[in-house]
Amino acid sequence: MNYRAIVFDLDGTLLDTLEDLGLSVNAVLKEHGYPEHSLQAYRYFIGDGIEALVKRALPPTEAEKLGREQLHGLVEAAREEYRRRWADHTRVYPEIPELLDFLEERKIPKAIFSNKPHEFTVLTVQQLLGSWHFAEVQGAAAGLPRKPDPAGLLAIARELGVEPRQVVYLGDSRVDMQAATAAGMYPVGALWGFRDAAELRDGGAKMLAQSPLQLTKLFAAAT
Repeated sequence: MNYRAIVFDLDGTLLDTLEDLGLSVNAVLKEHGYPEHSLQAYRYFIGDGIEALVKRALPPTEAEKLGREQLHGLVEAAREEYRRRWADHTRVYPEIPELLDFLEERKIPKAIFSNKPHEFTVLTVQQLLGSWHFAEVQGAAAGLPRKPDPAGLLAIARELGVEPRQVVYLGDSRVDMQAATAAGMYPVGALWGFRDAAELRDGGAKMLAQSPLQLTKLFAAAT
């Protein structure tokens, strides 16, 4: 197959955001008297949006005990904490710049679709990935289903003018692979990200990449 476009997840795929996200939520947990977590634990909390992240970080069943307003307050506190510190440790993964250069040289359309709140998706892309052109940058927003729902990916394919089967989707979690599969795209798992090979295979990954530059072979024939 000659793939004609690529869509990326963001956290754990293009950017290593683990430390800033983990420290932000830990700060909120500490302030409200809840136990904190190791940064490694956050590998399995991240991926389904900020509300899910906060719920997973709370003690078991605690989110169910909290009222809607209290939970919303914790989510907003985590959002504010992250807004203050998101750039402290976040970095572009090694080989991502070279991969993006390769794609731009071959005029391969690129887009980003993340479950990260849209505000932070746009902000981090502008600040850390602003040297490259992305035809679409979309994060979680009202009215747009989150992954693994394929609606966002299908909308991006239409925007790019490319059939879903001609699009590679690169992500680092089960929901990424499930969304790509449901959209009819080619799901590639990023082994440098937050989750392991077993989860990516279970989600439907058709290729597991040890490093970003492995993806160049999928576009080597593109002109």
